[in-house]
Amino acid sequence: MKNRKNIVIILATLLIGGLVGWLLKPSDVTEASPQHDHEAMEENEIWTCSMHPQIRQEEPGDCPICGMDLIPVSEESASGDPSVYRMSENALKLANVRTMIVGSGNAQKEVRLNGKVVVDERNTYTQATHIPGRIEQLRVNFTGESVSRGQTLATVYSPQLVTAQEELLQAQEIKESQPELFEAAKQKLRNWKIGENQIQQILSSGQANQRFPITADVSGIVSEKIADQGDYLEQGMPVYEISNLEEVWVVFDLYESELGWIEEGSTVEYTIRSIPGETFTGEIEFIDPLLDSSTRVAMARVEVDNENGRLKPGMFASGVVKNQVGEETSAEIVVPKSAVLWTGERSLVYIKSDLENGAGFKLQEVTLGPSLGDSYVIENGLQEGDEIVVNGTFTVDAAVQLAGKPSMMNPDINQEVLNETFKLPEEARNEAAAVIENYLLLKDALVNDDFEAAKEAAISLGRKVANIDLDRFSGEVRNTMEQFKKQLQNRNKAVAAAGDISGMRSNFDELSEVMINFVSTFPPVNQKLFVQHCPMADNDRGADWLSLSREIRNPYYGEAMLTCGEVSKEIN
Repeated sequence: MKNRKNIVIILATLLIGGLVGWLLKPSDVTEASPQHDHEAMEENEIWTCSMHPQIRQEEPGDCPICGMDLIPVSEESASGDPSVYRMSENALKLANVRTMIVGSGNAQKEVRLNGKVVVDERNTYTQATHIPGRIEQLRVNFTGESVSRGQTLATVYSPQLVTAQEELLQAQEIKESQPELFEAAKQKLRNWKIGENQIQQILSSGQANQRFPITADVSGIVSEKIADQGDYLEQGMPVYEISNLEEVWVVFDLYESELGWIEEGSTVEYTIRSIPGETFTGEIEFIDPLLDSSTRVAMARVEVDNENGRLKPGMFASGVVKNQVGEETSAEIVVPKSAVLWTGERSLVYIKSDLENGAGFKLQEVTLGPSLGDSYVIENGLQEGDEIVVNGTFTVDAAVQLAGKPSMMNPDINQEVLNETFKLPEEARNEAAAVIENYLLLKDALVNDDFEAAKEAAISLGRKVANIDLDRFSGEVRNTMEQFKKQLQNRNKAVAAAGDISGMRSNFDELSEVMINFVSTFPPVNQKLFVQHCPMADNDRGADWLSLSREIRNPYYGEAMLTCGEVSKEIN
């Protein structure tokens, strides 16, 4: 009886437990649905690195370059142009990157000129003496003095003139019998610019004058005093230089690069430094046909009416000549010079595109037109509405170059090709294997804290990279190998040039980054390599290296932290 009671209790307990389990059990549809959605989500997601957006993987993990956790990106970002470099909003602010939207309009070239006011050479007269002799008195003693035509400038004592006067008086006595001799004596005085009135005075007085005046032939300002009192002058020697300043020239310097923009008839607006607040307008009347061999400039001349005497020779002038670029109805694209990167062979700009949580930048080659001072006309390569970088251009380019994307120094990188893998031709395998082998020797020397061995390995690595024969390749494979060769040489040069092992380690991370991309693009044959990562290297930013062994041997710290790191990727 007691056993039967126990059996009933057990059966009741099982029945109640089963009923509770059935009530709590989820339906089949509810159980399968989240499983299905999760699989679909994982199947569609692409994972990337926030610091190295060129990394694209179909599963989560660590970035093979910096070791950071990969983050999911949208399908739109994953399928974007691989040559576009992405920068976050914070990175844009730190780099002080500014952009502008390209527009079009009438472009004007402003040529700024410097010059000065000078005397009109056509109105400059050299006052000479017509009488040989000694200057007894100067009536005009300083430059800048105003003189009038016919004014006495100086008096001259001339023994020759005294003798000529005495001959005239003697010829007067026999003029009836020898009129030709009398006429010849008068003509001799006329040749010395002695007027008829003075000759008649000599004849009427019957005495020779000891001193004769030198009179001004023109009116103007004495711009130079050439002779001094007491000087003995021959006939025709200069005494003064007299200038008429009612008309002056403003002469501007034209450099070779400006000659193509200025021609005779061009209008120039200019200011005079000593007459502030007033702008003058003139027309260029003449341009020197020859350049000055020493200064490499030509002179452009503007003729100015200076009747009021405001402009004085020697005053400095600043002028502007405005020229229309192209037709008056045409519209040109003009960008600041700060936006253009010039390599010597090509001109480049960065075009910005808006992305989620940041911006994308892509290199664009442009054809430059005329220089407009602080800007350029763009003849080809940009369209109205493009947004370009105008400040921080070199900062953006440096980040793009480190990311391995097309940049100023490597504009021909084909990122799609770099993301592919290639099988090396048979004859090129040994060259690539030698590069990998010497890199691993360098890595082992850093692991062992052996500076001399590391130095030797870096030098040897440089030679092995130089031995890569690009003629073995063709098409895009050649271009890709050429870019890797340049990057390996540049990165290894910095390692080999270091003065101590610490300096070598600080440059080894960039060399390793290129090597990892190299072996990922051209995988070694019958060889497995491990990408290993140390999160503490490079001032806690993390750094990678390649190794033949899965065992961690850290080249960035050597014996100090030999086993710091982990395997992040395998390359077969």
